[in-house]
Amino acid sequence: MFHRLARLLSVMACLALAPAGVVWASDGGTAPEAQPGFSTLDQLTPANVGGLQPVASLPTGSRGAHGAAPVIAGDTAFILTPFPHELLALDLRAPGLPVKWRYRPAADSMAAGQGGGGRNAPVAEGGRVFFTTLDGHAIALDAATGVVLWDMRVADLAQGETLRAPPLVARGTVLLGNGGDDFGARGWIAALSAETGALLWKRYSTGPDEAVGIGPGFASAGQEANLGVTTWSPSAWQHGGGGVSGPILWDAAAGLVFHGTGYPAPWNPDQRRGDNRWTSGLFARALEDGAARWFLPVSPHDLYALGSTTPNLLLDREWQGRQRPLLVHPDANGHVYVLDRLSGALLSAEAFLPVNATEGLDPAQGVLRRNPAKQVRSGGTTTGICPAHPGAVGGAAAYSPRTGLLYIPARRLCMDLEARDTTFIPGTPFTGANLRQMPAPGLYPGALVAWDLGAARVAWTKDEALPLEGGALATAGGLVFYGTAEGVLKALDANTGAELWRFQAASGIIAPPVSYQGPDGRQFVAVLAGTGGFPGAAAGREIDIRDATAAEGRALAMRRLPQPPEAGGMLYVFALP
Repeated sequence: MFHRLARLLSVMACLALAPAGVVWASDGGTAPEAQPGFSTLDQLTPANVGGLQPVASLPTGSRGAHGAAPVIAGDTAFILTPFPHELLALDLRAPGLPVKWRYRPAADSMAAGQGGGGRNAPVAEGGRVFFTTLDGHAIALDAATGVVLWDMRVADLAQGETLRAPPLVARGTVLLGNGGDDFGARGWIAALSAETGALLWKRYSTGPDEAVGIGPGFASAGQEANLGVTTWSPSAWQHGGGGVSGPILWDAAAGLVFHGTGYPAPWNPDQRRGDNRWTSGLFARALEDGAARWFLPVSPHDLYALGSTTPNLLLDREWQGRQRPLLVHPDANGHVYVLDRLSGALLSAEAFLPVNATEGLDPAQGVLRRNPAKQVRSGGTTTGICPAHPGAVGGAAAYSPRTGLLYIPARRLCMDLEARDTTFIPGTPFTGANLRQMPAPGLYPGALVAWDLGAARVAWTKDEALPLEGGALATAGGLVFYGTAEGVLKALDANTGAELWRFQAASGIIAPPVSYQGPDGRQFVAVLAGTGGFPGAAAGREIDIRDATAAEGRALAMRRLPQPPEAGGMLYVFALP
């Protein structure tokens, strides 16, 4: 292991101090060339990427879902392992390139039973590194020494709350949101002081207008009051889900924060009659106090536990003949939403893969029309619902301003859903459904979908034998990189989808690749492999894959997933000779 570490560090010492294409940006920049998932590096091209070679590998020493990419700041590379977390700070310049420090926060073992893993990448800014833990802590460390500056418990495990996404650092505040929809945890977004960790404000996804942050500045002011209460069965909003478990972005010029909300709890819709505001939709909020500015109800009264927490992109580009500030949202329901991010106006919502749960957009209401044949009722089973939980988007999409294409890692699965009555008990699963999943008829279970944003249509697809779970990386050199559940890292031609290069890792890949430039001018690509959560349980045969309802119904769809040679995580670095 020592030799592997030394070899990796010797390579990383050559890397630039700022990675290009890191998936969760902390500055929320909106310039097309500074988007999450896009690298401006262009040395690797379709003509030469076939010569890409592995130059280093490093075992993380941790099992579980490695869903976050490494982060580089100054002379330090930060890697956060899955729960129980350890943050590693690697010195990129010192002789021998030692580990500068490592920090392992105290862990609450109860979080191990909260299901799946997160994508809790650290954020380095202003000489500090900020990160969240699955068991509910937000932590700030001195980036040079690893000394704890503050540690705040902000999520309550006893209520089923967890933290599954990286924080966002913006103008002296740290923004984060909770997960826990499957446990009936009431969703929220909060802002902490970056200096002290003190709570500055907190807004909820359900409940009275004051708690949600709805007031005179809300775009739909004048509507009926307290829809976060009245669109629910009595008291159901108090444990109604709607978590903020996806990444948070912000527009620095407008001072707006953007985030999605998760699906309502329980999954059985008969136990929560009404539209279930403000779950399964998109919010814009004011950075200074969290006040809501607009909300798009993507899936009101969500029947299929899809939610709307898949990653957004902020683009400034031409739309139908004029420049507009856009929010682009590939949703779990299989549609690509395009909005004016300042006003919240819906501009487009076309399907990027076959969908039968809905039947197109109702222009008057701005929501999708439901297919009556796929209605869900307590005590019955609805068959062949497409797409299946947890949704059609497997990882963060990448947009290339060079091609105008959005690259969406997709799950092409359908499901049978049996709704059943359930009882809310704090800290225990609150779902009320049994699922069985299967590939969409006539299609491969996974695909990388290249979506022409301007034309609102599929440009090309790359079929995959299993659903994709990791993010994509597009580069200015005309390439798209992504990993598969079987552990294959691929490079495609960004214009045509032709496969140009591949590498077999020792475990499945659910993290986005990243690209770096060295001071010698060489371009590097790195990816963290390590499968966890339900796909990892299927691969490791920790569940009985003969039970079609196991792992929230994914056992059947993941039966072809091979057992990995290495159960732990591994960081790989690639470059041209």
